[in-house]
Amino acid sequence: MKAAPSSLLDASAVSLSGLCLAHCLALPLVAASSPLLATWAEAEWIHAAAVALAAPMSALALWRRGQSRWVLALSLLGLAMLTLGALHWPSARLETPITVTGSLFLAAAHVLNWRRRHGCPATPCPKES
Repeated sequence: MKAAPSSLLDASAVSLSGLCLAHCLALPLVAASSPLLATWAEAEWIHAAAVALAAPMSALALWRRGQSRWVLALSLLGLAMLTLGALHWPSARLETPITVTGSLFLAAAHVLNWRRRHGCPATPCPKES
């Protein structure tokens, strides 16, 4: 079986972060109009599944020899915050802000990884003339 290219993993991880943001921010608004959706929106297995998908996907895409320390730190911080949010730590009230921030950190790490692999430094790539 052929290994998935890192670009595909980075794109998938950013998409997963987008779904996480939609779940955290938009789904509760939609769920307010439907008790059935509200039950699904608060299901704990969704949080555990998101972390269970994000961790190995990020490990495959980001963690390799020669990786930038900043990308690794950002990804580890993002994954830690996603895990803390899923565990409702330090409180259930802080779950959404912690999870959203962790998701944004993880997505940023994948975008930086993608840019680095395609020859772009941390600053914007110069436009070709």
